[in-house]
Amino acid sequence: MEAEAQNPWFNKEFVSLKKGDALHLPLEDNSIDVAAQNCLFNIFKVEDLKKAISEMYRVLKPHGKLVMSDPTCEQPMNETLREDERLRALCLSGSIPIADYVKMLTDAGFGTIEIRARKPYRILDPLNYNTEQLIYIESIEVAAIKDPMPADGPCVFTGKAAIYYGKEDFFDDTAGHILLKNQPLAICDKTAAALANLNRNDIYFSDSTFHYDGGGCC
Repeated sequence: MEAEAQNPWFNKEFVSLKKGDALHLPLEDNSIDVAAQNCLFNIFKVEDLKKAISEMYRVLKPHGKLVMSDPTCEQPMNETLREDERLRALCLSGSIPIADYVKMLTDAGFGTIEIRARKPYRILDPLNYNTEQLIYIESIEVAAIKDPMPADGPCVFTGKAAIYYGKEDFFDDTAGHILLKNQPLAICDKTAAALANLNRNDIYFSDSTFHYDGGGCC
């Protein structure tokens, strides 16, 4: 009622509250356009995490989006930290590498993954935590899209781009990708690998920026 009082455009009928949990969403199959979560990957352990992701995949409509923000960590983390429930609740010690994070989503069936941001988050240091080494944790923002899984594997966008600089006005790889001369084209990691395998000396590939903002190849 407060939101309705403060915003002329808002109607309380816009919102429907349902009691449930991440492992048993009280929603019909293929009924939601967008789902969102924060720190799910850090709080849940593997089997519950798989179930929660599967539930979100189930309720999303075809081409629906699961929008997420989670800490990630590329360094190994000892089991004492992993099993610390307080640190998991603080979204710290459940952090996993980005590649593992993406695989959990694609294993659930999401055909397109977009990594939209990657930022510094926290440090676990030997002075304050049970670790012998300094552990650097980042935060990523991701959209997992319920697109059909391509026959050659998921499209994972990590912020790579290809720039053609050859003699012609454009380059057509005959696989659905046209690169205009000296114009960057956002490409998924799979397309980057396929273009690189052509061994051309007139296409430049940028590294992953982990800041994909759309307009990609797939």
